[in-house]
Amino acid sequence: MRHIVLYEPEIPQNTGNIIRLCVAFKMTLHIIRPAGFPLSMAALRRSSVNYVDDIDMVIHDTWEAFLSETNGKLYFVTRYGNQTPDTVDLSDKHEDVYLIFGSESAGVAKQILKQHPKQLIRIPMADKMRSLNLANSVAMLAYESARQSAFQALSKEEPPNFKGKNYLKD
Repeated sequence: MRHIVLYEPEIPQNTGNIIRLCVAFKMTLHIIRPAGFPLSMAALRRSSVNYVDDIDMVIHDTWEAFLSETNGKLYFVTRYGNQTPDTVDLSDKHEDVYLIFGSESAGVAKQILKQHPKQLIRIPMADKMRSLNLANSVAMLAYESARQSAFQALSKEEPPNFKGKNYLKD
């Protein structure tokens, strides 16, 4: 199973977008407090365009609580990483994979990153850029993880409860 972890997120719109993304890719979302906005269902429902009702989400009070409540491979997406997403196996079928993203302004705490030097992933980008938007970064890694798993358990055609696979044939 694949997981997205938001370490101390600050912007509710990013978190709402990531909720929708996790629902679409069948990923569990973990949020590590503190957050820069209320983590109430009402606040999350508004920022996620109501997809919060469909999300598998766990809220952890601290980094230490997250570590004690989870088990699997941890990967940190950070500008200090020395691996690119395509060089890391994100498709492990036997162990949970946690993709950890830091807060919009500060990232993941330096002391945490220093404890995991071989688990740091960098999204390659032009050297003039410091970072990408959090929700965009999560989308890139979620897609790469799904791609490496051959999009297992994800629909590859328009479902009948929407317009259906024959929509363009009419």
